[in-house]
Amino acid sequence: MTQELLPEELWKTIEPLLPSKKAGPGRPPSSNRKAMLGILFVLKTGIPWKMLPRELECGSGMTCWRRLRDWQKAGVWGKVHRVLLNQLQKEGKLNWKRAVVDASNVRALFGGPKRAPIPRTRLKEVQNAIFLQMEKGILSLLNSPEPTVTTLRKP
Repeated sequence: MTQELLPEELWKTIEPLLPSKKAGPGRPPSSNRKAMLGILFVLKTGIPWKMLPRELECGSGMTCWRRLRDWQKAGVWGKVHRVLLNQLQKEGKLNWKRAVVDASNVRALFGGPKRAPIPRTRLKEVQNAIFLQMEKGILSLLNSPEPTVTTLRKP
């Protein structure tokens, strides 16, 4: 027996939360139920939107993708999530003993505790060791009465 992606009871819960699709120029829009079925199929199977089977009669993959995008912008998924959680809570099907809350679900308004400041080191001018060696050699060369090659080689 195959599992239905969008049972009638679930659809009756979700349908009032979806914005109505206004007809514009061109083809009439596909129904919200068909679009939801296509979205659920793609998300459950992981297939690319372009490969959505026509046998499902959900419209094109691009139509379903656009509807998903529009519903996301309208905040539909958060509403659906809250309604379904409330319904499961009323039916006693939620076990709150094992719940996870992280930053992706709960917004930290004040950013949490402040970190200690990182001590900064002052920028100090450091002379290059090679430059110092060359400088000593050149100074000794300039100060010696008779410059020699050995003066330049000595550190």
